[in-house]
Amino acid sequence: MFQVIFLISILFSSSFAAVQDFCVGDLKAPEGPAGYSCKAPAKVTVDDFVFSGLAKSGNTTNIINAAVTPAFAAQFPGVNGLGLSLARLDLAPKGVIPFHTHPGGSEALIVLRGVITAGFVSSANTVYLKTLKKGDVMVFPQGLLHFQVNAAKIHAKAIVSFSSPSPGLQILDFALFGNNLPSALVEATTFLDPAQVKKLKGVLGGSG
Repeated sequence: MFQVIFLISILFSSSFAAVQDFCVGDLKAPEGPAGYSCKAPAKVTVDDFVFSGLAKSGNTTNIINAAVTPAFAAQFPGVNGLGLSLARLDLAPKGVIPFHTHPGGSEALIVLRGVITAGFVSSANTVYLKTLKKGDVMVFPQGLLHFQVNAAKIHAKAIVSFSSPSPGLQILDFALFGNNLPSALVEATTFLDPAQVKKLKGVLGGSG
């Protein structure tokens, strides 16, 4: 009898549970650990659920000959709270997305054009490396260092999806050489000589 009463109480209480279809991000509010606060439903429009930014190639005229066009919650508020997001990768010949991590989500990449060599390194320092062609898909587990390199002489294009609306991004090279971390500490922790550290800091805009 107790079990029946308990089950009925659960069903009864669940019928009054708040059900929220979506939480379109209010980009005027600050982003917190759980994402953006929800825009008032009366202000939500269909445009909040549509993003056209991935249709255009990114600008690859830069030091890495590559571009990443994000469709994260900050650019595409409709994905806020949904546990997913997207981005477009454009890699000119010799283009590279350097070693980086996404602390907030796993990644799946599908090649749409060209040939891309991609890989990641596990916490046991095992390397998983593959050259991908059009239509190939590769996944990169959350938080692991990974990279993509254009492996052909033509422009390469890929779409990536993430298991978070705000997966985060930290590029290893810039974390080491693109800030004001004292050169002596960089040398001590990377085993590079002063001339190499100075050169890399000069290239990537670091100081110290």
